[in-house]
Amino acid sequence: MSFKNKVAIITGAGQGIGLEISRQLAIKGASILLNDLDENLATNAAQQITEETNATCLAMAGDSSDLPFIQKMVDTAVEQFGRLDIVIANAGITLFGDFFTYTSESFFRVMQVNLGGTFFLAQAAANQMKQQASGGTLLFTSSVTGHQAHKDLAAYGMSKAAIEMLAKNLVIELSRYHINVNTIAPGATLTERTLDDPNYESTWSKLTPLGRPASVADIANAALFLVSEEARHITGQSVIIDGGWTSISPSPY
Repeated sequence: MSFKNKVAIITGAGQGIGLEISRQLAIKGASILLNDLDENLATNAAQQITEETNATCLAMAGDSSDLPFIQKMVDTAVEQFGRLDIVIANAGITLFGDFFTYTSESFFRVMQVNLGGTFFLAQAAANQMKQQASGGTLLFTSSVTGHQAHKDLAAYGMSKAAIEMLAKNLVIELSRYHINVNTIAPGATLTERTLDDPNYESTWSKLTPLGRPASVADIANAALFLVSEEARHITGQSVIIDGGWTSISPSPY
């Protein structure tokens, strides 16, 4: 897969899955606008990618659920690179909480970032791709929790299931403009955040049929295929990347 002369926006990419997707796209020739809420993470990630790949990677720190900022990301990508081909709405937050005491503040923040950020980034990007008349590709990050119930993640699971329905619905809206849209649904994945738990890897190695949680490269490999020219006839689909966990769904609790 080559992404030479392609321009991509990836949100939530200062570390973890988003960073690895950005890195792999850059290795294969894409120019990247890399977003993260944390300015230091965004700047360091973009610098790391530029030094490693010699590709152009522009850091843009900000809230990926803020509507003016979303439009600014799209406008900046076009101003800097001349076009927009790939948008990966990867940013999201997980706020655990018991259903009986879950606060409205937590609920609406999860929906704002996970749903609102994805919806309005897709809208802004699709409007730009429509103007270009050359098509494009959108990819959303869902989760296995959008497929299987998980303790203390009712709101988060809701948001992820809704993202997959959004991708299906956008097939109706976007196909005529040669824009395809899909989701990836990662399961347990080794990232900087999950490795803060010293038991995470051993726990999920036991629960995952293939014997280990995913690496960020496992997720990025699937993502790159779905935003490549080789996958342009795939749209409205969700690819679960979980080592088989959703087939049997053992709980870590």
